[in-house]
Amino acid sequence: MIYKNALAWLYSLQRFGIKLGLENIRRLLDECCSGVCVKRPAPAAASVSTPKVIHVAGTNGKGSVCAMIDSICRAQGYRTGLFTSPHLVTFRERIRVNGETISEELVADGLTRIRNLVADWDPHPTFFEVTTALALKCFSEANLDLVVLETGIGGRLDATNAIQSDVSVITQIDFDHKEWLGNTLAEIATEKAGIIKPGVPVISAPQQADAEKVIRARAAECGSPVQFVNETYHRSPVVLRGEYQKQNAAVAIAAVQVAKMQLVEKAIVRGLVSIDWPARFQMWDERTVIDGAHNPAAAHVLAETWREIFSKQKATLILAVLSDKDLRGICEALTLIADSVLLPRIRSERAAEPETLAKVFASISSNCRAGASPAGNRSGCPTISIASSVGEALNIARAEPNPILITGSLHFAGEVLAQLRGEPAAFEECAQ
Repeated sequence: MIYKNALAWLYSLQRFGIKLGLENIRRLLDECCSGVCVKRPAPAAASVSTPKVIHVAGTNGKGSVCAMIDSICRAQGYRTGLFTSPHLVTFRERIRVNGETISEELVADGLTRIRNLVADWDPHPTFFEVTTALALKCFSEANLDLVVLETGIGGRLDATNAIQSDVSVITQIDFDHKEWLGNTLAEIATEKAGIIKPGVPVISAPQQADAEKVIRARAAECGSPVQFVNETYHRSPVVLRGEYQKQNAAVAIAAVQVAKMQLVEKAIVRGLVSIDWPARFQMWDERTVIDGAHNPAAAHVLAETWREIFSKQKATLILAVLSDKDLRGICEALTLIADSVLLPRIRSERAAEPETLAKVFASISSNCRAGASPAGNRSGCPTISIASSVGEALNIARAEPNPILITGSLHFAGEVLAQLRGEPAAFEECAQ
């Protein structure tokens, strides 16, 4: 298959939905990429060296931590493989070898081989299982020192959990994907902590009490040493903005150190100022911010970061959210930093209708006018408008004096980045 046809086949697999479990991915990895990256407990005399694997789960910040680990280790001179999701503009962003997105030829060749392999499988592998297998196949052929894997959803039954890791990393846990992971923080933490493997050290960001209890219990059950990283990193600049990214940096550094990889201070400094990780409070220009916050906890952090950077100046907010998210929680978190809100129609079929979001804001504004806003703030409510497209929303926002905040979904952030860069829009994104 050529690249375009290969991606069309891959996206057709979305019809199989999300199926959490490890049986299919283990079979797929055993048959298509049994090389250097597919780590299994091996005899002591095994002659094939394998890269170290750092596996990262969590609700918010896991992608940033993965990108930081990758950047720091490349600055140290290690060859790295980085697997993340979702992508923003091009599918190839999900799989990077030594900082570079993989080529269209590698995607086409790898997907052709996998398609031929699984043609008659029942159950058929899902989009994310095939994407994971493609990444590990590429990594197994790339002579790497380190592989960094970000989970898709959860951890315990996520396809990435089929790989034996050297370090398990858990970033901040909060509410998201309740339909898959559970309705309580403890239930969600149980799924995230499922990446902890016997004897494998664990690095965790600070957690709420219920989540911390679950992580400690799982680590004890597995005989795995666990370290909660409570400090933030302040020794040198971090290119990703916000105080929370300094916390992520401390987690990333601890993970590399626990993996027993040589690391000098100069590599940390170089790595943290050269991270390529768009849509995380990304300053597109001096008055336009793009951020992929897509749950209430991330939206609250985004609002805090906005205040760090812009003080009391409010935003012209351009917002699009996927319909399965906590719409009210996200809108409440962003209302207090917004002077006006633009709700564009976007490409994703999964997006909440602008009219639905407008009703949510109307309800919040009703409370706000009554003096009962989420933070008890009586300072006025944002105006709400619906735009026919992203382009129209951008034009309206640019005509207003306030700085612009574009957020609500990584899928939306990717659509905006594609438009701003003048690049073709990506295929419709899947849930993972």
